[in-house]
Amino acid sequence: MTSKTTGTEVVDLNALAKARRDALPKPTTFNLFDVEFTLPPIKALPFELQERVGDLDNTVEILKELLGRDKVQEMYKAGFTFGDLELIALEWQKRSGVEPGESPASAAS
Repeated sequence: MTSKTTGTEVVDLNALAKARRDALPKPTTFNLFDVEFTLPPIKALPFELQERVGDLDNTVEILKELLGRDKVQEMYKAGFTFGDLELIALEWQKRSGVEPGESPASAAS
């Protein structure tokens, strides 16, 4: 639906945004070294998350934000490595419908 406001076209994206959100995959529960955690699809992350973590490639800060510091401490105690974080990121992207290396902001472009 479009309308004209002072000579400028306004495109109403509400219905399109709702349809895209409804089409997102469900959150995924992962288990690694007996640590279970659930992550939402990447494209469902709140917009302000990037401001809070500084960089969406900062997996540790994203996990702290989404899962809480206690869960991340559990991951530390289980001996997670950088390779494990990479595996989590790759599987999370795959299950979110995002190509590896594609950021949520560029995913629609």
